[in-house]
Amino acid sequence: MLYWLLVPLRKDFFFFNVFRYITVRTALAGLTALLLSLILGPWLIRFLKKRQIGQEIRAEGPQSHYAKKGTPSMGGILIIAATVFPTLLWGNFDDIYIWLAMGAMVFFGAVGFMDDVLKVRKKRSLGLSSRQKIALQFLLATLIGLALIGLGLSKKFSLVISLPFVKDWTAYLGWFYLPWIVFILVGSSNAVNLADGLDGLAIGLTFFSATALTALTYIVGNIKWSNYLGIAYVSSAAELTVFAGALAGACLGFLWFNCHPAQVFMGDVGALSLGGTLGLIAILIKQEFLLFFVAGVFIVEALSVLLQVSYFKLSGGKRVFKMAPLHHHFELMGWPEEKVVIRFWILAIVFALFSLTTLKLR
Repeated sequence: MLYWLLVPLRKDFFFFNVFRYITVRTALAGLTALLLSLILGPWLIRFLKKRQIGQEIRAEGPQSHYAKKGTPSMGGILIIAATVFPTLLWGNFDDIYIWLAMGAMVFFGAVGFMDDVLKVRKKRSLGLSSRQKIALQFLLATLIGLALIGLGLSKKFSLVISLPFVKDWTAYLGWFYLPWIVFILVGSSNAVNLADGLDGLAIGLTFFSATALTALTYIVGNIKWSNYLGIAYVSSAAELTVFAGALAGACLGFLWFNCHPAQVFMGDVGALSLGGTLGLIAILIKQEFLLFFVAGVFIVEALSVLLQVSYFKLSGGKRVFKMAPLHHHFELMGWPEEKVVIRFWILAIVFALFSLTTLKLR
């Protein structure tokens, strides 16, 4: 919106030329998202409390979590709003990638919203059944995948896949790209959801992942940097940087209210939307494999659940961890909640930095 209003003014006032630059608008989008979160956060918390939209606690979860029962939930609405509005404000609407990213965030959030509403109505920690939730995620991911295949066939999206650490090898997947897209979107949305169990954990991890993706989108969308580093150049990714920057700012703003002791939880509306968004950004910039490093802690959390469930079934009731996801295992070992969160954040920073170093290791 402001991009179209301010950039034409550069003909009369040279200062407005600065709004042409991706870096400037990304910084402004991030700051706008942060301020919007800080301004709207208290109002949303009051609204959720008034409507008695509070968190229900799993009976099988750690006993210490029972004190959190009733904490306002569905705060992910704030994250979505604080990401989408600054993107509309500072982004260039001519870029289809921005619309895809915003659409994925809103629709994955809608699935989470349905789940959260059912939790509130039923007064329990489970809303949609696992099958219903997965089915909706698969449906949405498939629709997004079909849209990307359509763009690929019209040469607006590359159906070529590349690997980190490998400079010259690529493979054209065509329609075989569809199951890969579905796997990334469904997997990433559920991975963030599984990590959302401690105050500030999931949103902090998302902030570090979003920050790394902001850098990656800028590099991939800049022909000089992409050629220098030997990675695929994606022209539309440049404008996607504004969206990624807004996402990082929104995460930081929500963390203000979600840090321990949390005043509000993101709920599934936040977790599913954030996971789906991270996955789609990685797909759009052709760095799907790098997502496994960018979101490394999320992957570890998801794998801990998969390992726990598989071993429990195969061993006849034995466990690998005291409780899964992994953050609960450390809680039951006696680590304070804040210590678990901070240490997982440190790991997330290491993963994010490593993902950026791989760009040169080719």
